[in-house]
Amino acid sequence: MALWKDSNTGTATPSAGASPSFGSPPPPAAPPEKSNVAPLTPDVSRRPAKEQRFDMKESVIASDLTIEGKIAGSGHVRIAGRFKGDVQVDGNVTLDSGAHLEGQVKASVVVVGGELVGNIENAKRVELLEGGVISGDVKAGSLTVAAGSRMRGQVEFGWEGESRSKAVGS
Repeated sequence: MALWKDSNTGTATPSAGASPSFGSPPPPAAPPEKSNVAPLTPDVSRRPAKEQRFDMKESVIASDLTIEGKIAGSGHVRIAGRFKGDVQVDGNVTLDSGAHLEGQVKASVVVVGGELVGNIENAKRVELLEGGVISGDVKAGSLTVAAGSRMRGQVEFGWEGESRSKAVGS
């Protein structure tokens, strides 16, 4: 019994065996099921588990694009190209290595692997990766700076929990 429908002939019987290629490869019905699932797996595993939020989508500015304007809304933004303008999202902003962003950034988590010329305001966490550059001020709950990164500007971090500790101690 054949597991597929051959549109060229009325019946397909591999055991009648005119060609040795019918017996050697696995039945073609199994790969289509796996290929329907496979494209979803890499997209989910790209982001670290602690930052996965399934209710938010990620928008990408590709490495060969240059855009000028404003980004506002909810969701994550990944910039691999060049963007000039302010970015204000209820989500994460990621600048890939080689990316350039000129403008103010307001986001929950900001990861800088490229170059940011502008300020980061009210972020919960900022990560400055190796090779990343920030020219501007940073106000964040926490700041992680990798060796080989550069920054020019003022930094305020760690003040997020102080108002809670004063209220508890009073």
